Amino acid sequence: MNIAGLSVEQALASVNSSAYGLSSAEAGRRLREFGPNRIEKVRGLPMWLRFLKEFSHLFALILWVAAGLAFFAEHEQPGQGMAELGFAIIGVIVINGVFSFWQEYRAERALAALRRLLPRQVKVLRDGKLRTVRAERLVPGDIVLLVEGDDVPADCRVVEAYSVRVNLATLTGESVARMRTAEPHSEASAVAARNLLLAGTSLMSGEARAVVYCTGMKTEFGRIAHLTQTTGEATSPLQREIARLSRIVAFLATALGVGFFFIGQAVGLSFWESFMFGIGIIVANVPEGLMPTVTLSLAMATQRMARRNALVRHLPAVETLGSTTVILSDKTGTLTRNHMTLRRIYAGGAYFAPDQFALDASLPPRHSPLLQGMRVCNNVNPTERNGRPGWLGDPMEVALVEFAHRFAAEDADVRLVSEIPFDSDRRRMSVICRSDGALLLHCKGALESLLAVATHVDHGPKLRPLDEAERRELLRAQDRMARDGLRVLAFAYRLLVRPEDAAEAGLVICGLAGIEDPPRPEVPAAIGRCHDAGIRVIMVTGDHPSTALAVGREIGLIRGDKPAVIRGEHLARMSPTELQLALESPDVLFARVSAEQKMHIVQALQAKGHVVAVTGDGVNDAPALKAADIGIAMGIAGTDVAREAADMVLLDDNFASIVAAIEEGRTVFQNIRKFLTYILTSNVPEMVPYLLFAVFRIPLPLTVIQILAVDLGTDMIPALALGAEKPDPSVMRQPPRPRHERLLNWKLLGRAYLWLGLLEAAIAMAAFFHVLVRTDWCYGTSLPTHDLTYLQATTATLAGIVAAQVINVFNCRHPTESAFRFGLFANKLLVFGVAVEIALLAAIAYTPVGNQLFGTAPLPVDAWLVIVPLALAMLFLEEIRKWLVRVGQGAKRVITRREPGAASART
Repeated sequence: MNIAGLSVEQALASVNSSAYGLSSAEAGRRLREFGPNRIEKVRGLPMWLRFLKEFSHLFALILWVAAGLAFFAEHEQPGQGMAELGFAIIGVIVINGVFSFWQEYRAERALAALRRLLPRQVKVLRDGKLRTVRAERLVPGDIVLLVEGDDVPADCRVVEAYSVRVNLATLTGESVARMRTAEPHSEASAVAARNLLLAGTSLMSGEARAVVYCTGMKTEFGRIAHLTQTTGEATSPLQREIARLSRIVAFLATALGVGFFFIGQAVGLSFWESFMFGIGIIVANVPEGLMPTVTLSLAMATQRMARRNALVRHLPAVETLGSTTVILSDKTGTLTRNHMTLRRIYAGGAYFAPDQFALDASLPPRHSPLLQGMRVCNNVNPTERNGRPGWLGDPMEVALVEFAHRFAAEDADVRLVSEIPFDSDRRRMSVICRSDGALLLHCKGALESLLAVATHVDHGPKLRPLDEAERRELLRAQDRMARDGLRVLAFAYRLLVRPEDAAEAGLVICGLAGIEDPPRPEVPAAIGRCHDAGIRVIMVTGDHPSTALAVGREIGLIRGDKPAVIRGEHLARMSPTELQLALESPDVLFARVSAEQKMHIVQALQAKGHVVAVTGDGVNDAPALKAADIGIAMGIAGTDVAREAADMVLLDDNFASIVAAIEEGRTVFQNIRKFLTYILTSNVPEMVPYLLFAVFRIPLPLTVIQILAVDLGTDMIPALALGAEKPDPSVMRQPPRPRHERLLNWKLLGRAYLWLGLLEAAIAMAAFFHVLVRTDWCYGTSLPTHDLTYLQATTATLAGIVAAQVINVFNCRHPTESAFRFGLFANKLLVFGVAVEIALLAAIAYTPVGNQLFGTAPLPVDAWLVIVPLALAMLFLEEIRKWLVRVGQGAKRVITRREPGAASART
């Protein structure tokens, strides 16, 4: 049964209630039957199980296996440093797992935000008396009393209403308050029904008495909350790439470790030598520092974005934003200022800017009927915000009142007598007031509504009859302002003899007011940057289509002559296929959409292969924010629900901040590739010593604990510095990265493993053999692990790798541009990282503690005379490769530019 279509008496009877409410006993019984009026939690995995899951994914498992093998080896062959290795690997697993769990835990907070949004106390009739009870104890059949400023605690049917207007923004996204009455209404939609008050909304003005018919999860609010809880979290592209990289690393490390164990057995190594050989290969191929470096790099990016008014709540969202191809943007507050302003006035047959009108000599501001009508014909009330006076009410009416009070002196003797409230059938409201002894009726509403009851037009010094020509002129003025995206209100007045004559008839139209929520001045440039970057922006709003279209044109979002404007009721009838086809239109916007519809738009775009970012501020936006690849909530105007469901919060509610964040996101992906190249490069010189040890039966050039010193020690800060590189100026002039493009591709692997890695391996092994040869070591001679020559030789290998990585960090600043193009101090963290890298190497090689912990010994000076020139030679060789690549790219561009002309000539 649709309670909106029932009369007041029938509505009360349908919930077995009366105008005096329920008895306390009956309310208690219903509370036990229907449950508390609160948002219930959807049962999920226990928190402890979620915590354990963070330590059982594939990347963690391969590290667990490596740690277990290390402890096993330490048990069988003590004193080889394998226990230290095992503990270090476990430390990496714990750090990554705790961080990931914290990110999972944030989803729980969205539910708490939904509960906080409901009012805690509400006035209700119980046993015929007015009482205050907790909102969660409301039951169907309760009679609640609500006044201006109150939040609605449950879904209610209005019983009595006095000038009630409701802010539905949290449910519909619509910025205009809507009137509510007690009259029956046949509308099937609960949101559109004029006699229903829905949980989560609030009264902008008036007073209401209403009967509760739905509580808790059965309300419209609860239904959206259920959508928010059950909509799965979208996995970011970066998360998918890290998972893919984990699988590759796990397979390669395990396969190589097992394979080289059997190779060691085949060439005659003992079981434990082969076992240590296999563990060394596994450890060398697992970049233990990768996950901490990714995490820290993303965290640093979030700090940079916070300085640009974008607060990231979910670290992988940083990179996701960089791969965004479509932004679904709300209008009010994001593209516009969220502050309505009177922009144009039509009066006396002429158009005026507000300031011009107020100062026009033919229309004295103090006595202008239009200005007086703006000041008194409304439901706005004075208030105080942060110690400053302001106004509370419908934003459009607030804009009119602010203008009238700014330019017209306050009439001390103006006194309101009565009011004829606005309703959607008449589409107007009127007030009767006394001013300077005269009795006036002021009327405000849609022009068509006022034309039906008006007889004259006020042209300043005199009145003119409202003939056909005047009608056409007024309608023409309205159309002109509407095409400019203004909301048009007409004003009229009438002199009365006595209050009983207050009929809305014989009115004198005194002017039109065009009101606008102006676009933010920086938004057009931001939209232009999105177009240059190949990012599509689609407006999705709860406002009227004509207003949305006008704003879209003004900010450059709509460029074509025939845009596709899709209303919510049309969208509701579209199949998923039809929606996907409609989204192919170059200019499309959505108006009057609901919560589910916004989510369906997100899913349709994702089905088309897009990476979707969604902005929102209300409860209605929460499901779409969670379904999107990245949800962006408003920090100023947004609700707690939206902020908790989102991955990122705009601190200034400004679309331009999204574009700045996209620039940072794109830079993050490039920077991750830079430090991924840097980290993977050192895997080769860590693995080659074990190959030579097994195949040529030389002393082991590098121990496992020394590998760990590189991966979790010397490499960490330089890698992090690469993650902090500033955005390249050209990053926002490139199209979005294709969705199928991999973070780890063959080009990156080839450069890291087959070029830079081999160069580093050559440097390290040259240093190793130099130390052996200078001490007259002969091939085939074994060296004890505590022998000074052996300790210096392994230290030389380690020093060769670290020195090469010092050079390599500059090589990795760009895959094709020269390292000398970038200023040395443009990235201060890079300089600091290199200094720390050198200092750590010195501590490992030249301090007793470092010697004891890592099995090293001080290097002679002549070893450095081999290492340093070879490292510099690596820089020179990489510069030659980059130059050849740039030459090839330039030639390719020239050929590409010539091909269209050549084709034309052939034609």
